[in-house]
Amino acid sequence: MATSKKYNYRVVQHETTWTAEITRRMTAKETIVSKSQPGFATAEEAEAWGKKELEQFTIALSERNKRRAR
Repeated sequence: MATSKKYNYRVVQHETTWTAEITRRMTAKETIVSKSQPGFATAEEAEAWGKKELEQFTIALSERNKRRAR
């Protein structure tokens, strides 16, 4: 899958748990969270979820854009 500058994922630690977030670049200085999943025990689990979910998220987004373009 091609990398996108607009969508990415990040892993954030909150005390003892990890949160995976799918982020979107709104402007050059501002990033917003499109989707998040808290409660992972390790950073590796959160990163794996972020990679998998980012791929599904961008596929669903492109399908939705194709339907709207018709």
